[in-house]
Amino acid sequence: MKRAAIALSAASLVLGLGLSGMATPTAAAEPTLTEDQFEHAKNLYFQRCAGCHGVLRKGATGKNLEPKNTRKKGQKKLERILTFGTEGGMNNFDDIFTKDEIAMLATYIQMPPPIPPELSLAEMKKRWKVFVPPSEYPKKPMHSRNWQNFFLVILRDAGKLGVIDGDTKEVVAKVDTGYAVHVLKESSDGRFWFTMGRDGRMTKIDLWMDPPKVVAETQIAFDARDVAVSQYGEWKDKYVIGGSYWPPHFVILDAETMEPLKVVSTRGVNVDGEYVNESRVAAVYNTPNAPTWIVAAKELGQLWQVDYSDLDNLRIDVINSHKFLHDGFFDPTQRYFQIAANASDRIEIMDSVERKFVASIVTGKKPHPGPGANWIDPKCGPVAGTTHLGEGMITVWGNDPKTRPDEAWKICYKVETDGPGLFIRTHPNSKYVWADQTKHPEPSVQQSVVVLDKETGKIVKTIRVTEFPKAVAVHQEFNKDGTEVWVSVWARGPGDRAKGEIVIYDANTLEEKARIKGLETPTGKFNVYNRMHHVT
Repeated sequence: MKRAAIALSAASLVLGLGLSGMATPTAAAEPTLTEDQFEHAKNLYFQRCAGCHGVLRKGATGKNLEPKNTRKKGQKKLERILTFGTEGGMNNFDDIFTKDEIAMLATYIQMPPPIPPELSLAEMKKRWKVFVPPSEYPKKPMHSRNWQNFFLVILRDAGKLGVIDGDTKEVVAKVDTGYAVHVLKESSDGRFWFTMGRDGRMTKIDLWMDPPKVVAETQIAFDARDVAVSQYGEWKDKYVIGGSYWPPHFVILDAETMEPLKVVSTRGVNVDGEYVNESRVAAVYNTPNAPTWIVAAKELGQLWQVDYSDLDNLRIDVINSHKFLHDGFFDPTQRYFQIAANASDRIEIMDSVERKFVASIVTGKKPHPGPGANWIDPKCGPVAGTTHLGEGMITVWGNDPKTRPDEAWKICYKVETDGPGLFIRTHPNSKYVWADQTKHPEPSVQQSVVVLDKETGKIVKTIRVTEFPKAVAVHQEFNKDGTEVWVSVWARGPGDRAKGEIVIYDANTLEEKARIKGLETPTGKFNVYNRMHHVT
C-alpha cells in the first residue's frame, strides 16, 4: 500500500514510535497487519489518537480502546466511527486519513498495544543541544518590530512555529520546533518562548534575534504536552518544566541553557485508590504568588503543586480533585486555578496560595477551556467560561470569592452552541467572548465560530470562517490592544495542508479585516503581550 506523507520529524520517529515490533497474533482469527502496516498504523495512532485515548489505550478524555473493548465493535463499526466521528466530541478522520489508513487503524486498535520505552535523564542530556550560547544573546532587539504584538502560531504538521507581526501581518519567521507543538510559554519579560512538541522535543526561541530563532533544545519525552517557566522571586527565569505523557513524568531544566536537571515520575495511586502506570502530565502552569508550578496528573485526578525553591529537597503538595485533568487557567487575581476534569464533566478549583482544593463545578459534557476566558457579567460579577468537547455548550461560573462570595464557584448561566468546541477567549477591551466549534463532525459547524455578548449572555453572531473542503476553524486570539481577533483555518487534507490561513476580524464590528494565507496547518496562536500579562 502506498503510504500518505506523514509530517513527522526524523527525531520523532526514533522516539517512541518505533518502539517494539509487530504484535504477534495468538490465534488465526485475531486481527492481523503486516509489519509495515502495523508500524504505519502505530504512527497514525500516536499523531491523532493517543492524546485522548492514551498510549496504552486505557482511555481518559476518550474511551478505553483496549482489544477487549474494540473487538466487540468489530472492524466495520470502528471504521465508521473513525470516518464520520461522533457528536460526543470525536472529530471525523475522513479528511485526514485515506480509506486504507482508516481500515488499518481500525484493525490496529483491535490488537495489543506495544509498550513504549522509558527515557532516562542521561539519555535526555545526550539529546540536549545549544545552538547559541547565552553569552552570545543580543543585549537589545536586533529589529525594530513591535515584538510584544507578535503572534506565535503553531504550524502543527510542519513541526514549525510561525512568528507573525501583529502590526504588519507579515510572517517574520518559521522556526523548527517539535512535531505538533501543543503549548508554548514565555519568560517573565516575554522575550524567550519555550515550546513543547508532541514528540517531547522542547525548544527555546529568542524573539529579539533577527529573525527569531531556536537557541537551544532537548527532548524530555516521547509524547508530551506542556511547559512552564519559573517566574517568582530570586528564581525568576531560572528553571523551566516540561510535562510528559510518556514516560509519565515531569522534567525540570535550566531555563538559560536548557540542560535537563531533574526527572520526577507521576506514576502513582489515583483518587479512587488504584495504581496507575500511565499517569500523564496534562498541563503545567507557573504560579505567580509562590515559587511553585502546578502539575496536573491527568489520570490520578490530582494537582501537584511543585516547589522549585530547592530542587534537592523537592516539596510537592498533592491536591486531590477529579479525573481526568486537562487544560486550565487562572482567575484575574492569579490566585485561583481553574482546570477541566473533562471526563468527570467538571471544572476543578484550587487555591494556589493556600495550596488546597476549593470547589468542583459540574459544567456539562467534557469541559475544555483551553487557555480560558475571564470577564465581568452584569449579574454575577467576575466570571469564567468554558467550551465542551462533548456537547455544544458554553458554561459560565462566578470566580471571585472575595467580592462576590455568593456567586463564586457556582454556575451563572449556560449558552447552547451548534457543536462541541476546543477554545474560548476574550479580552478586557472587548465586549464579546469568542468560542470555536471544532469538534462537531459537520463542516458547516466545525468551520464556524460563535460570538457571545458579555452584557446579555447571548450569542449575537455565528461566523462561517471558511468553506474550504477538509478544513476547520479553531482557536481565537486577540491582538495586544483587543481590537482584533485572529482565527485559524486548519486545512487538514493530506494534499491541502499548506493552504491554511489565519482570518482576522475587527473585534468591535465582527467584520473580516484580512487573511494571512499559505500557512501549513495553523492551529494555536499566542500573542506575546497578552500571554505575558495573563490577559484572558
